[in-house]
This record gives sequence, structure tokens and C-alpha cells, in this order.
Amino acid sequence: MGTKEELLALFEDNKGAYLSGQELAGRLSVSRTAVWKAVNGLREDGFPIRSTPNRGYCLPENTDILSAQGIRKYLDPKLGGLDIEVFPVLPSTNDAVREKAAQQAPEGYIAAANEQTGGKGRRGRSFFSPPDTGLYLSVLLRPAQFTAEQAVGLTTMAAVAVCEAIESIGSERAQIKWVNDIYVGGKKVCGILTEAAYDLESGGLEYAVLGIGVNMAPPEEGFPDSLQDRAGTLFPERISDGKNRLAAAFLNRFMASYAAPQPERIADQYRRRSLVIGKEIRVLRPDGAEKAVALDIDDACHLIVRYPDGRQEKLSSGEISTALS
Repeated sequence: MGTKEELLALFEDNKGAYLSGQELAGRLSVSRTAVWKAVNGLREDGFPIRSTPNRGYCLPENTDILSAQGIRKYLDPKLGGLDIEVFPVLPSTNDAVREKAAQQAPEGYIAAANEQTGGKGRRGRSFFSPPDTGLYLSVLLRPAQFTAEQAVGLTTMAAVAVCEAIESIGSERAQIKWVNDIYVGGKKVCGILTEAAYDLESGGLEYAVLGIGVNMAPPEEGFPDSLQDRAGTLFPERISDGKNRLAAAFLNRFMASYAAPQPERIADQYRRRSLVIGKEIRVLRPDGAEKAVALDIDDACHLIVRYPDGRQEKLSSGEISTALS
């Protein structure tokens, strides 16, 4: 890390407390001029660092700015090896991770952004990713000998981890609309997108990119008209260190499940949080939509549906709509 990054780590560890320029220079083994330059650099990056004569510098306690140092403050020590990069803006965090994967980056590389200009949803849709009020994060995974069917399980594992993380920072109960949308209070607050690359010779998974986009607070200019009735947020306004806390809470839970999979627990939690079991839905296909009733979700997280003519089907992928979506 450079001086600026080391300084930010100190501010994050001492949030709300003043640290003198002399103390900071001593702890970082640099000159006070270097501290002053690093402080100005952080201010240019959007960190509202205060300075008071005879007291020093302070990062206010109630700030909510995403940073690698801020995420690490809440991470499980076992995850210290994760390579986390945070950007002010990216076209897409998934695309950024895919580029790293193509360069043979190891598992555990994470790209997070304060804003996406080309956020991606399922089936080529865009994902609204305004600045400051959302968490956009993607993880590079290289699971050994995973099949396509097992790769689908990464999404369900992530859905449960997102729900648990959301609740851990004080939001209302989170629920899952099969297969990858998270709802709070009847509105969508998070989308999950898993993209995979396969080895053409073995047919096995070469790598997977798991991305989440979470609406933390209402955008300054509101949601677009097309999303007004469907999109929601975790909180009515930004909360202190919300994005860093949520990012770490998600990574703590997801990486623990990934390292030691418990398929039965994940399936049970996924089922318990289902928004669709017992409800009328529409199964969306390229040639149109078909009405059905969602009967259950099995241990592989397939959605079991029954059509009006009595037919039953297990859906392993695809898309459905409900009265909420």
C-alpha cells in the first residue's frame, strides 16, 4: 500500500477520533508533508477528512464511503488474503473481474465500485447503478471440478448470504424471488448475477464471476419511472459505514459457505425465504409466458411448478414473474 492507502486504513481504524499530523507521520514513517499530501489526495477521492488546529485530522464517524480499508475493518481475519479493489466508478464490476480472470488472477480477487455506468442484469438487461447510494461488488471464483449444475448453486448460496448480511446490518427481513432477486418490504433491493467460463476440453468450470448490486438508500434523483413501482432500498437514507459493513458481512458469509459447502442448510434457508412458494406465477419463455403455481423448491434449489392442466415441472434456470415483478 502507498501512503494514502495506509493513511486511510488508520482513519478507518480510528473513525471519529482526531490524529495529529506528527502522530500520523510517525506511525507511517513519512514526513508531515507526505501526510498532508495524502490527506488532500483522500479528500479529492471524496473522503470528508476534517482538520482542526492543535488536534489534527479526523474521518467523521457517520461517513458512508466504500473503500477496501473500510471493508477489511469488518472482515473475518481468515479472509485477509482477499485482493480487494474499490473504484469510484466502473462500467461493470463483473466485467472488471472477468478481465482479471483472463489475466489469470487467482481466486479471491474482488472489484467493488461506488457507481456503475453499464451495470449488468440477467439476460442482457441493464442494472441501474447510481453513485453513492448502492453497493456494487463482484468476486472471482475458481472452484475445482465444478459442473454447470453446481455453478448454479453459487447463485443460491449468494442469495442466502445476501439476505443474512442485509439483516445483520439492521434492515428488515429479506426474501428471495427465485432465482436471484432479493426483496425487502415487497420491493426488489438486490440483484445477483453469476457468469461462468468453461474449459472446452474438460467441460469443467474454469472460473465464475459472482456479482451483487444492492440498493442501500434512495438515489438523489430517485429511481427511473420504469423502476418506481418495483425498486426499493434497505434504508430510507444512508447509514454510517453501511456499504463497507454490508460488503464485509456478505463476504464473511458467502466465503464461509463456499469454503465449506452445506447444501442442505443453504437449500433450507433459501426455501424458508422464498417469496413465491404457494403463489401464482408466470413462467417466462422466449415464446411467451405460461401461468403456473409455485409448489416448492427442492434441495437443488429447482423451482417446482404446476400448470393449469396439471403438469408439473422442475425449473433449474429461467425466469418467472409474480405480482411484485
